[in-house]
Amino acid sequence: MFRLHVELEEVTPQIWRKLLVPSNITLADLHTALNELMGWTNSHLHQFILRDRRFGDVTMPDSEELELEDERKVRLDALIGEKQSIGYEYDFGDGWLHHVEVEKKLEFDARLPYPLCVGGSRACPPEDCGGAGGYEHLLEVLKDEKDEEHDDLVTWVGGHFDPEGFDVNRTNSGLRERCR
Repeated sequence: MFRLHVELEEVTPQIWRKLLVPSNITLADLHTALNELMGWTNSHLHQFILRDRRFGDVTMPDSEELELEDERKVRLDALIGEKQSIGYEYDFGDGWLHHVEVEKKLEFDARLPYPLCVGGSRACPPEDCGGAGGYEHLLEVLKDEKDEEHDDLVTWVGGHFDPEGFDVNRTNSGLRERCR
């Protein structure tokens, strides 16, 4: 089993999660877990990046142009081990880059459901907010009730967005639902 440290790049303060996964998880299953872990909705293209190799969903339209290797056929432990990392990009438009590092190899515990989130900090940015720069702008506007965009963006985020909010129990509930 691996304990992963997943960090969203280019965002300050840091947004991170700790995730326990079987070391032999496929990249396709890891993608599903990462989407739930971070709060993404799986509504955009993605890829894993390891040096000059790219892995992703080869069943998507135009995936041949991306020259992706089939993520369903690749296990995480065949690519990286302890203290090594792989990149994960979600939403090519917003360009959310994640650093996924194997912090530690652990013994498998049959009593626990996997994947399992064991920690994290801060809420994931809302989908389609424009990447790191757009997210920074969103946070600035939400703090300033006098900003002319404030009311529109409050409506756009659904009435309330707490950038500090992260609920490990809700995350694990979602992981159990999506990653059976």
